[in-house]
Amino acid sequence: MQKTTIHLLRMSETPIELEPRLSVQPSSQPESGRGLQPPPLFQLPLPTQDPSDTHQQMQLQLEPQLSESNPEHQQQAKPAWINRRRLIRLLLGFSLCSAILGLVYYMHYNHQNSNIQAGKGRPPEKHNTITHTLTPCLSPACQWASARLSISADPFTQPCDYFLFTCGSDILSPDNGGRQRGQGIPGHPQNQKEKAVWTERRGQSKEREDRGLRKEKIPDRKTVLLQYLREILESNTRPGSTAVQKAKGFYHSCLDTKSIETAGAEPFLALIQKLGGWAVSGQWNRTDFNSTLRLLMRDYATFPFFNLYVGKDPNEIARGTTRRYIQIDQPDLLIPIEWNSKTLKSQAKTRTLRPFLASCERYLALLGAPPGSSMIHVGTFISLSSELAVAAAPLDFRLSKGQLYQRMTIRELQKQAPAIDWLGCLQAAFHPLPLIEDDHVLLHNLPYIVQMSRIVGKWLNKHEPSSSGPVHTYMILSLLHTLMPALDSRFSETAKNLSMALGDAEEVADRWKHCVLETERGFDLVLTHLLSKRTAHREAEEIIQNIFTSFKSKLHELKWTDQKSLQFVMKKVQSLIPRLWTTKEISSEAELDLLFSKVTVGTNSFFSNYVQSLSLWQKRRGQLLTEKAEAADILSVTPFLLGDELLFPMGMFIPPLFHPTYPRAMNYGVMGFLIAKDILHLILPDVYSHSEMVHAVGECVWAHYLTVTEKAGRGGEFSLSAAQQQELWVQYSALQIAVQAYHQSLKNHPNDTSISGLSHTRLFLTSFSQVNCDSDPYSKFMPLEPSFLITVICAKSDLCPTSLQCPNKTQQHSLQTC
Repeated sequence: MQKTTIHLLRMSETPIELEPRLSVQPSSQPESGRGLQPPPLFQLPLPTQDPSDTHQQMQLQLEPQLSESNPEHQQQAKPAWINRRRLIRLLLGFSLCSAILGLVYYMHYNHQNSNIQAGKGRPPEKHNTITHTLTPCLSPACQWASARLSISADPFTQPCDYFLFTCGSDILSPDNGGRQRGQGIPGHPQNQKEKAVWTERRGQSKEREDRGLRKEKIPDRKTVLLQYLREILESNTRPGSTAVQKAKGFYHSCLDTKSIETAGAEPFLALIQKLGGWAVSGQWNRTDFNSTLRLLMRDYATFPFFNLYVGKDPNEIARGTTRRYIQIDQPDLLIPIEWNSKTLKSQAKTRTLRPFLASCERYLALLGAPPGSSMIHVGTFISLSSELAVAAAPLDFRLSKGQLYQRMTIRELQKQAPAIDWLGCLQAAFHPLPLIEDDHVLLHNLPYIVQMSRIVGKWLNKHEPSSSGPVHTYMILSLLHTLMPALDSRFSETAKNLSMALGDAEEVADRWKHCVLETERGFDLVLTHLLSKRTAHREAEEIIQNIFTSFKSKLHELKWTDQKSLQFVMKKVQSLIPRLWTTKEISSEAELDLLFSKVTVGTNSFFSNYVQSLSLWQKRRGQLLTEKAEAADILSVTPFLLGDELLFPMGMFIPPLFHPTYPRAMNYGVMGFLIAKDILHLILPDVYSHSEMVHAVGECVWAHYLTVTEKAGRGGEFSLSAAQQQELWVQYSALQIAVQAYHQSLKNHPNDTSISGLSHTRLFLTSFSQVNCDSDPYSKFMPLEPSFLITVICAKSDLCPTSLQCPNKTQQHSLQTC
């Protein structure tokens, strides 16, 4: 009986038969299911009931089959000799089963002992957690996730290769010079022997990449969010809200590059004529400077001589005031400039003037400027731009001089910089808000604003024919820069060529990604409403609260310099209120339709649509002055602190990172880890200054890496910077927090489902291994792959479902628990 019990226990721990169609296959064995395309992520349905109900439904479906296999009319009395024969068969069958079970147990026991004696690790699937009967998750989201896992590398088949050489495996190679995330790590392999080892390992990684395994890692969070919004915009759902249809129409007009190329520069030339023409074409009605500036600010979100935005005064935030002010800053000048630390002034980069001059000439040629006159206008434009550049200053210099957040009334500003009609321009930009001269504004570079006013006044008062309308031409070229995303590819190619000449070339984003971002600018309220409808609020709040509770528990486990340090940090943490960051601005699609009722979106006129989106964006910016609550940023993917609130954006909780029908092991393995990492980054300064654990844990994890990669004991230590030690501690602690939170959740709700028959802990770790090099500001400080942390957490723990010992690594027995 004991043998039978043990055998049944092993079966419950490894229920591979639960869902053979979706089982995880070894990476070297492709299967026909890999060619299947998953359904659009946003169409994955939200649950209307508890995930455990899926198991109940399966049982209900099985009940008729069970009843049919045992009908009442088959239970009639049988002759005695038949009953005796059946009894003999039953005894013989039971004896045979006992013999087989004993043999299986004997073989299993011998194999288990031999592994332990040989130092190969623990028996597979042995946990220090509660053993649960696994229920397969059969939702569309789970089927999609299972298909994804089946074509991804299994981290438990070849753990060393998987953890060390997936997702940017050549980051630490000598060919990269130790750059990217390994940047700043001295002592990486330089001699030929080590270089040969890296070459061989990169070859192994390339082979795995060719099998299509590396690309199955989850993209960074911003890319995931943009893909999700893309699928919303490209969906063919019922017409419904007109505002939603306008947002989708705008997006599709952006994708219609054929119509954009056909239109060429004509839409912009027509707009110039609407504004009164310009001197470059020889047709200009000499419109008033301030009236043109007001139009550019109100209708086209263009600010040639200064920047405008809305924000709070940090001096008032400490007192609990939430009022917002108009902020006036120096502009983003079109001409490339550099800071002279000797003269403490900015200047145009002389080495870039030639390519900048060429790009300006090209723009004028595309706009039909006569060849003979374009050089005159380009020359005056560069001259005016260079004068404005001298007054600009970098942020750190202005901060050191106390030039940020200087408060004054609009009336006082008018006296300081009289060339600009400040009240009229601000009223136009923030229409229909009633602004008066006594309203306060905040300046971020008053010396620039004063000097800019003098320069503009000087150019306006010139009467030489050669300088006719240079200020107006400067404004038109600034408008061109604003509207360039809506023009044909000749303009964007010119801008790209200039960037390459300046050494600032960036990878061109896919067209769909560009169009999603442009749609969000004007229709952010529509997309926020659609995203909110698809967000599983209750499940998101639950994982936020559980991770935050586990995070607080982790703080108590740290070694603090003294008790007061712990009390200081805990008091700050206890005051925080973590919650999902939602918006209450729009409560129904009817309100959205009313808000966008005056917007007309053409199917093949992206330029016109784009101009309307700029106007919408400017109006939204004006509304920030009167709003008390912080408007939800749909493109935000990391939490932030706002007073005593710790806000988590809705854009974090989307597939494939998170889905309410996933097994909780998947949600905690990915999203739980990311949430914990974000929280730790927010409070890291307090912890680092009061606990030595950050340094110690970081060094311990790094020691694991050096040992497994066989770099320890080679005559030189690979030391880490303080920032790299911190990041190792953050990510390793985040994994520990997520594991603890999941196991606590599993104790409270032991009905978690699974995918592909994987045990809960194994599914958790397998899901975590899919997290990519997350593109956050701290990724450059992470000297190794996040998935390697699994080997560290499994080094001396019975938590992990299988042994993760690397073959031929003789030093592994000395690894310590971090």
